[in-house]
Amino acid sequence: MRPELTRALAAEALGTLLLVAVVVGSGIMAQRLAGGNDALALLGNTLATGAALPVLILIFGGFSGAHFNPAVTLVMAARRELPLMRAIAYLPAQALGGVAGTMLAHAMFELPLLEWGTRARTGPAQWLAEAVATAMLLLTILGIRRSMVAAVPFAVGLTITAGYWVTASTSFANPAVTLARAFTTSFSGIAPGDVAGFALAQMFGATLAATLWRWFAGEGGIAYSAPRHDIVPSEGR
Repeated sequence: MRPELTRALAAEALGTLLLVAVVVGSGIMAQRLAGGNDALALLGNTLATGAALPVLILIFGGFSGAHFNPAVTLVMAARRELPLMRAIAYLPAQALGGVAGTMLAHAMFELPLLEWGTRARTGPAQWLAEAVATAMLLLTILGIRRSMVAAVPFAVGLTITAGYWVTASTSFANPAVTLARAFTTSFSGIAPGDVAGFALAQMFGATLAATLWRWFAGEGGIAYSAPRHDIVPSEGR
């Protein structure tokens, strides 16, 4: 395996690991501090995730594009901005990194490394919320990078922060993170049986966003810029 690809896969795995550790860890901490108040727990969870996302994207963007998200990866591959074989390699790296992130968060709070999620998150309203949240995320990435690529990390953080509060599902917007959250009984968790519904809704939202953006940008199926696999500017590649 080429060193550049190895670094890209490591960036996707480690970035997703740290993202999930923040999501799950902040959920555990917020729940403990909130004393049963779900609104306060959600606030803590939101602030931590929204703050961490731009930092992680800035750290790893130059190596892999900092997708940390199969929905983003597959849209970039469909747009021919990411080679198909690289996209296929990203998916397990993201999934395994996410599960490892749950294990890391549990270890920091002296919990069993993996627990089956118990929080039910299912039904048409939840699926619609996930489709909307993922569409918002993809439109943010595709739209803002066209005019101000350096702002994308911060825009992504703000979009997810808003999504926590305006969607019934609290904006998972990421199949790998959804899978990882099926292994925690904490505030951030999801019942394993509900993962597939969320993932399908997320992919639908991502596909819708990509289709809408092609129309808005008048691309006609051709990317508006040279093929690329990064979201933020690359340095030292």
